[in-house]
Amino acid sequence: MDRPAGPTLLDGLALLAEVADELVVATVRDTHAAVGDRVHGITRAATGGTSALPQATHRTLASGVYAGLGLTLRALRAGLDRAAATGMGPRLDDDPRGRFLREAVNGLIGDRLVEERPPLAIPMAVRIGGSDVPLDQLDQAFPGAGGRVVVFLHGLCESELAWLRHRDRLGTTYPETLAERGWTPVMLRANTGLPVRQNGVALASLLDDLVAGWPVPVERLVLVGHSMGGLIIRAASAVRGTRWPELVSDVVTLGTPHLGAPLAAVAAHGSRHLGRLPESAAFGRVLDWRSRGIHDLVLGLDEDVPPLPRARYRLVSATLTERAAHPVGHLVGDLLVRPHSAVGRDRRGRELFPGAEVLHLARTGHFGVLNHPDVTRALVRWLS
Repeated sequence: MDRPAGPTLLDGLALLAEVADELVVATVRDTHAAVGDRVHGITRAATGGTSALPQATHRTLASGVYAGLGLTLRALRAGLDRAAATGMGPRLDDDPRGRFLREAVNGLIGDRLVEERPPLAIPMAVRIGGSDVPLDQLDQAFPGAGGRVVVFLHGLCESELAWLRHRDRLGTTYPETLAERGWTPVMLRANTGLPVRQNGVALASLLDDLVAGWPVPVERLVLVGHSMGGLIIRAASAVRGTRWPELVSDVVTLGTPHLGAPLAAVAAHGSRHLGRLPESAAFGRVLDWRSRGIHDLVLGLDEDVPPLPRARYRLVSATLTERAAHPVGHLVGDLLVRPHSAVGRDRRGRELFPGAEVLHLARTGHFGVLNHPDVTRALVRWLS
């Protein structure tokens, strides 16, 4: 009997047991062993001792303890996997906390989930009311669909719910504002742990099916991406043999690291440096667990992914400072993306998007670009 669709809490607990075994216990074990070897080496050198018995005894006892912990966790994981295969337990997607956990884990290790734990991996899909919409049922999901379609794609470790951020304070969202002006918003959810270009292929295929199955002929298509979502949109535009690009009039990216994100680069450098010493090598392996999607944020996408020839590009950057040129603002940007990366302009003046319109948001963080009043006004003007 096939298991019911969707991962359960037991799938999540089985993954937790796996992480505890492969990451937590292994990290503590290897660090403990490296520190112990270092201490014993210093002690022998200082005392002129030649016996390795204390070190061997210590290693044997410690190895036994860690082996026992690992065996227990693997047995627990196997039991949880068997129970999860029956479909027992509450669905993660039925609870906001479960959805948040699944989306965050997909951003962190989503590429591994596809290969090792498919039930937990998120497929790219159109979303309404917290559920995937089959692309052959678009007429039922969008009964009032119009010919002007605006597609929203979230960033790393997020979901379609990211576009509701700050609604309680502002009273509206980008999709709602555009819907009031005759646009039909379409919200997507993606596994942001996958390589950006792989997600681009999935998005290109989805947009082809979306246009083909839309209840009315699509007259104008607009793509809006936050952070990594903007990179995935660009990667999709490089896929050959698709029909939808000729319909795209505007591409809007919000805080997208077109030229890379500094924190992703810090993680990459940290992994290499930690690996140089036995005592810290295990922590470097922890950083190496990060997904291919996060790896792709180090450099972003370069000129080999040109802009769509018929689309107007609107690029939104943000800084914690009043001016983008302020030394602090230039250095930290919105805390995750620097302004020059968000607008695709490097230090030599080379531009990825010649002629694009740029909007800078002052005193705004990376997630403050979601449902920002200045962006709302700009969207209304851009898409009029």
